[in-house]
Amino acid sequence: MTQFWGVDADPTAQGRLKGALPVAVLDIGSNSVRLVVYERHARSLTPLYNEKSACALGRGIAQSGRLADENVAKAIDAIKRFALVAKMMRVGQVHILATSAVRDAANREEFVSAVEAIIEAPVRVLSGEQEAHYAALGVVAGIPGFEGVMGDLGGGSLELSAISGGRDGEGQSYELGVIRLQDDADGSPKKAATMVREKLTHSLLADVVPGKQFAAIGGTWRSLAKLHLELRDYPLHMVQDYVVPAEEMISVCDEIVAAESLKSYPGSGSASNSRRELVPFGAAVLAEVLRAGKFESVVFSALGVREGYLYGLLSEAEKHVDPLIQGAEELSVLRSRSPAHAADLIEFTAQYFDAVGVVETAEEKRVRQVGCLLADIGWRAHPDYRGPQSVDSLAYGSLTGVDHPGRAVLAHMIAVRYDGLKSKSANSLNTLAPAEMIRRGRLLGAMFRVAYPMSAAMPGVLPRIRFRLEGNTIVLALPSDFAFLNGEHLRNRLNQFASFAEHEDSRVEVG
Repeated sequence: MTQFWGVDADPTAQGRLKGALPVAVLDIGSNSVRLVVYERHARSLTPLYNEKSACALGRGIAQSGRLADENVAKAIDAIKRFALVAKMMRVGQVHILATSAVRDAANREEFVSAVEAIIEAPVRVLSGEQEAHYAALGVVAGIPGFEGVMGDLGGGSLELSAISGGRDGEGQSYELGVIRLQDDADGSPKKAATMVREKLTHSLLADVVPGKQFAAIGGTWRSLAKLHLELRDYPLHMVQDYVVPAEEMISVCDEIVAAESLKSYPGSGSASNSRRELVPFGAAVLAEVLRAGKFESVVFSALGVREGYLYGLLSEAEKHVDPLIQGAEELSVLRSRSPAHAADLIEFTAQYFDAVGVVETAEEKRVRQVGCLLADIGWRAHPDYRGPQSVDSLAYGSLTGVDHPGRAVLAHMIAVRYDGLKSKSANSLNTLAPAEMIRRGRLLGAMFRVAYPMSAAMPGVLPRIRFRLEGNTIVLALPSDFAFLNGEHLRNRLNQFASFAEHEDSRVEVG
């Protein structure tokens, strides 16, 4: 046990995965310096700590060629604090990545040496092509199956790379970061848009097949996404996997560029103070990128260079692990009464679909498995709030590898599991997914309500219980030594499930 300021600090505290060794990335960018500590280095990354300091290292570098002394001092102070945080959290390894501002600065060696002395770890100064590569891997890590082009907009540069089959092509880097643009365009977003248009004329965007999707990474674009969420009154305030039609996004960006300021623009309060003056320049870049690539839509990614770098260090086998399944398994271990019961529930629900002849797509099966893994995460809460709290955990949690429709389905699954088919806890998310997907989630939630009274969330019971369809009557077959389960409570639950599943009748059969 270690003491800091007289307080015991135990990294094996309850609520953490047993034996997990934290890993951290210190990201030294042109606009901010950020430390993110993850619970462990795995396919699914769970942040334990995330803090940034707006140091604007890239400010004025195009004119002077140097990192300004005042901004360097801010960065060094922040990094000293981050070093202490990493020490207190007993981080196993800190990876230090520096991007555009540092690589372009004449005094970079002096700055890098100072950072290495503080953290006691090497600084990796990424080239533009390396930055594009790791940003692309960040998209792959968070949005498995993404096909299209990604762009990472920082303070000093814009990186572009095509992604197909989980791999990225040769990356390109342009000096079109929002801080650099603001300086070079004399503070005019309109002038910045013209500069971007000219520089992208011969980029890889010219060769993109029209109709592809663009993945947007970077803090300024995340601020733009949050602003758009406010404009649409979107029910899920989450940037990761947020999809907008390209034409709609271009229209909003053009309006912001024309206004040249966010001061009176609707939703401007969603942008942080440090980003607000940069958002019009981010809008200028995004509009021109979407035009140049003739994209159909833009999807925003909260995962970028940091997560992509860690993803790149995984073995090939680990890279092929499903981040959504792994993240759900971890939550099950941390918050379920018996994680082994989830495997029984997965088989129990699959057996019902087999019995009634329902064929699942790969994605439907995947979401069902995740729902089973997370079906018991609310048991510690007060009974009156288990449903809403569990819905919040799934809809607004940090799981990756799931899009917004998938979150809506999972939310309905858990809402019905705890509060029944009359539950309205997840209704605010109904617009995120087609009605048939929502119905599938609610059907599974109703099936959970049949399962739990029999198993009490303990393994070994459900594998001995089978569904059978006779005509349009659903039969729940119990072994004779489980005859005591055939009570009014179970029959009521089965009748509710059968009615929702549109079976004419249901019965429990013993023997």
